[in-house]
Amino acid sequence: MIEEPKLLRIVKDVTRPSLRQLKALENVPTSVANDAMWGRGAFAKKIKHVDPTGPMSSNVVGPALTVNSGPGDILALLAALKFIASGDIVVSSFANYQGCAAAGDRLAGMMKNCGAAAFVTDGPMRDLVGLNKVGLPSWCTGLTPASPMSKGPGSVGFPINISGLEVLSGDIIIADLDGVIVIPLQEADEVINRCHEILDLEQNLDEKVVDGLKVPEEIERLLSSDNVEYF
Repeated sequence: MIEEPKLLRIVKDVTRPSLRQLKALENVPTSVANDAMWGRGAFAKKIKHVDPTGPMSSNVVGPALTVNSGPGDILALLAALKFIASGDIVVSSFANYQGCAAAGDRLAGMMKNCGAAAFVTDGPMRDLVGLNKVGLPSWCTGLTPASPMSKGPGSVGFPINISGLEVLSGDIIIADLDGVIVIPLQEADEVINRCHEILDLEQNLDEKVVDGLKVPEEIERLLSSDNVEYF
């Protein structure tokens, strides 16, 4: 006979990135972070800011606190409130379930009261008017009025799979109007250095575009080379 699972499994101690690492990524767009990881780390495009034109902040960076809620359930997310550290981004796997909300305005308000900087889920949310009043930046798959259950089982702090990516508590999350990126904590310093190299290159290119650049020099050289055949 298979033993009934515990309603909740919780990892109490999480290794989080340093303030230096988070500060270095404060103004890094998700597109730059994705380039710095050679195209890795991006959540599916269906996970987007819940209200891009609303009053909530549209750019956040912080350590992930992972929650495995399971489809249609929020017991683990409610339990996670006890373990949120200031600045955490709560990342809740809803098993991609779209039949009801993964959180609403009251739960978002409690997460914010506990110090959360943002919320990310692969399910929908509800109560948009209330969410905007609460002001917790949130990324989800859309809106629905349908209510979830709180029965369990679920987990807090364990590795989760969300949007086809593995996310560990303490990994760095960057989220903006383009979407969501996860940076594995063990790669943070390497990715940070690469991000700032890319930002310098992009600033240089931006200046050239402002000055009237039409065709990049490397494309001009390619078009004049033997690697292009004209007809």
